[in-house]
Amino acid sequence: MQKFQKTRHIATVILLVVIFFILGLETGLNARPEIEKVTGLSNKENTVLSEADFSPFWKVWNTINEKYPKADNITYQNRVFGAISGLVGSLEDPYSVFFSPEEAKSFEDEIAGNFSGVGMEVGIKDKILTVIAPLKDTPAYRANIKPGDKIVKIDGKDTYNLSIEKAIKLIRGEKGTTVVLTILREENKEPIEIKIVRDIINMPTLDTELRADGIFVIKLYSFSANSANLFRNAMKSFTESQTDKLLLDLRGNPGGYLEASVDIASWFLPGEKIVVTEDYGENKKSEIFRSKGYDIFNDKLKFVILINGGSASASEILAGAMQDHKRAKLVGEKSFGKGSVQEAINMPLNTLLKITVAKWFTPNRNLIAEVGLTPDYIVEVTKKDLENKRDPQLSKAVELLLNW
Repeated sequence: MQKFQKTRHIATVILLVVIFFILGLETGLNARPEIEKVTGLSNKENTVLSEADFSPFWKVWNTINEKYPKADNITYQNRVFGAISGLVGSLEDPYSVFFSPEEAKSFEDEIAGNFSGVGMEVGIKDKILTVIAPLKDTPAYRANIKPGDKIVKIDGKDTYNLSIEKAIKLIRGEKGTTVVLTILREENKEPIEIKIVRDIINMPTLDTELRADGIFVIKLYSFSANSANLFRNAMKSFTESQTDKLLLDLRGNPGGYLEASVDIASWFLPGEKIVVTEDYGENKKSEIFRSKGYDIFNDKLKFVILINGGSASASEILAGAMQDHKRAKLVGEKSFGKGSVQEAINMPLNTLLKITVAKWFTPNRNLIAEVGLTPDYIVEVTKKDLENKRDPQLSKAVELLLNW
């Protein structure tokens, strides 16, 4: 009997210890922020978490609680947002970004076109904030901003390790206000400061010209929502001009809608020919975008495309397809190399994740991202050319078309 009571006593103590442990664990988990309250994990996700040691994270979290001076604007939720930003930043992909609620709203306004700024496209090249291209007739264009300019400071703020979205936020602002950009330019030994007055930005799209030598020139500034229709009108004018010499100028064109580049490529390719491939890696099957088969030109068409370091994204898709299918000759300088696909995904608490989901390949499976396109004829524009208002790239294109 005594032995039974002793055994029951021991069992009771063990039971109490287990109950207190469970209650303590539950209390501890509930006291931690949402970042660690992970439920419904699959076996794969559990394996990933088991391979990561979260102890440094919680050590830093608790040290902040103990030592950092209290600040009303630094809430637990803001810390969680900062942690998520760091998580996305670990991908080392400048085009994958987490947006807080305020940043998400600004991003949506940008997509809708409701913004004022200086009118230029920027990207990250060799880990440096770089101008892809200024848009025609915008403050940046009038201030002589050039493709390839490296922006090292914005209003005195260093841009090193600054995301594209944060840089854009600093550059944009109310109409009539001024932003000062500190620029490194290849032909200048020292940085230069350029002051630009912000304005409402109207995206230019397309200009055409029939030259006296019979060359029909299309200058495409961007792949906007209406560029496919405008290009259709340009094609009508080109056929009515009764010339067989076409020059498409994509210099300084930062890209835009993928669908527009596919539609424009369709004027020169038979149906079902590959325009571009979106490669999703192991995540899912690649998606192939093919010509719609307008294909109104025969093999007698003389076609040259001008590109430079300001030609990016949809520009590279179109030029790459024409080069691979041998429909046009490329003249100029190596393109920018913006060949990745981003998807914007709504997240809890009105946040947003813009993440790279695929990379673009030309029809011959040449990677565009970070590599760019190499022209068939490489022609550089020197500082002396600019001073004397010479355009050797255009001259080379004209020479090719007239001596085809």
